[in-house]
Amino acid sequence: MSFSGEMKEEIGRLIPDREESVRAELMAIIRFCGRILREEDSLAVFLETENVVLAKTYVKLIKRAFDIQVQLEIRRHGAGRNNQYFILLSERPEDMLYSEEKPERKKLQRALMDICVWSAQVNPGNLLQSVESRRAYIRGAFLSGGSMSDPGKSYHFEIVCDDRATAEFLKEQMRFFEIKAKLIMRKQKPVVYLKDSEEIIQILNVMEAHKSLMELENIRIIKDMRNSANRQSNCDSANINKMVKTAARQVEDIHYIEEHLGLEQLPSAIREMAQVRLDHPDVSLQELGAYLDPPVGKSGVNHRLRKLKIIAEGLRTEEENKNG
Repeated sequence: MSFSGEMKEEIGRLIPDREESVRAELMAIIRFCGRILREEDSLAVFLETENVVLAKTYVKLIKRAFDIQVQLEIRRHGAGRNNQYFILLSERPEDMLYSEEKPERKKLQRALMDICVWSAQVNPGNLLQSVESRRAYIRGAFLSGGSMSDPGKSYHFEIVCDDRATAEFLKEQMRFFEIKAKLIMRKQKPVVYLKDSEEIIQILNVMEAHKSLMELENIRIIKDMRNSANRQSNCDSANINKMVKTAARQVEDIHYIEEHLGLEQLPSAIREMAQVRLDHPDVSLQELGAYLDPPVGKSGVNHRLRKLKIIAEGLRTEEENKNG
């Protein structure tokens, strides 16, 4: 199962205890993937999904929040294809409530009003008055329209929304937890997304997906260690290449001096340095110093090699002037 699927299984088991949180999660699910079917004498809420976790969670939440009949139909497809789950909430004659004030208020209509999805004019924020209800809303949104990439490959968390208002409202709920989600349009639908690993860890914590959070942390630690090792290896390789190129230039300078002046014309300490470099063209400055008699430190070796470079450059200048 994918990392995203494991996350949904984990948060799908988190049925809230508080009624307002149950209703907040229901509101998100219906807003993101439900359809309200209104006719003259009937009312229904229809939800269609291939996600069995979403289907089970939705049914559990409905039963927890409202005494409403749930009709669940499963259509099984051929091998290699997911089942399709059709869930219908509908009115029944016995759902009609009678009172002096409201002689005919239907149960389903009242339920939709309670979870702020009956009318587009109703502010959904009215239902989200607590931290827990905001957590539940984000969970419901992710169950309905969210996905998470394999963190071993990349960090990408997103929730696809139906319209701009829904996307902005979701961003507002994330911002409450100091998570700054971004928004892009994809196939004419707004997508709320996160790419920063720290913010993705934070949103998993908000949704109380603690098992997935720990798995992501472990993956991130391993990736950081590998990246650090690669950086060190690249740095070592760059240093080695630099050392080899420098040594090659030093050997070239010494050969030029030998050809145009003669090494025997050099002061004894510089002549010894030149011979040691010719004998050991592929070792570091520190190792070169150990071959001298008496041994010399890295700074002393560097000083003598610079002297050789200056001598070689002077001879080249003289040669150029003579030929010019």
